[in-house]
Amino acid sequence: MFAYWNNSYYLVIILQVLAIIHAFKTGRREWLYILLFLPVVGLLVYFFMELLPAIRSGDFFSNFRRIFLPAQQIREWERKVRISDTVSNRVQLSQAYADQRQYAKAIELTLGCLNGMYANDAGILLQLARQYFMNGQYRESLQIFDKLKTLKTGRINMAEDDLMYVRAQEGVGDLANAEEGYKQIIRVHHSLEARYYYGLFLKKQSRGQEAKAQFQAVREDMKLLPRYAKRLNATWARKSLKELMST
Repeated sequence: MFAYWNNSYYLVIILQVLAIIHAFKTGRREWLYILLFLPVVGLLVYFFMELLPAIRSGDFFSNFRRIFLPAQQIREWERKVRISDTVSNRVQLSQAYADQRQYAKAIELTLGCLNGMYANDAGILLQLARQYFMNGQYRESLQIFDKLKTLKTGRINMAEDDLMYVRAQEGVGDLANAEEGYKQIIRVHHSLEARYYYGLFLKKQSRGQEAKAQFQAVREDMKLLPRYAKRLNATWARKSLKELMST
């Protein structure tokens, strides 16, 4: 019996360490205090509120590999490129670098793919625009997004990319267009992510009450969503609550 409890103790410690690493690596640092000082209860709450929605949405295992086995995916695609140096494999390797926040390597690879028949490939250009954005190169990101808009096959269809474009506008100081962009995405896509970032935008402009209204709206809108959508938007609800508690 003592051996059983001893093993259980070590299992809890291992799971606690993994949860702390996961929370730290994924930006959920508000959970660290709970996980450190309420090991069992904190683990259970963290599992049901953060990990279970990711498992159900299919994102958990890819994120697990990215966080706990960061070099594995890169090594796999490097091996595939050595075997067959195709544009498709190099694009995948570039994305593997980007997943590990090695954006300089990712951008270099993606740029190298934009040659010949792939010079105006919409998928590769979109990947490059995203990587420039994630690397903080907002002006370059906007240039690629704008180039995409001129291509017949280059329409930006995803709300996430529309939001990235608007955030890049904010990043280069084009505040008037950025604000209009945030409002349009919220109106057209009903995006809680956009509402959260619009709240941050307003907060940076010292428009505290307007920012607070956006964070509150995220919390209220969450109540109207079906269960699957609540899981997808849990991050923005949590971050909005954190902003409300800090004001």
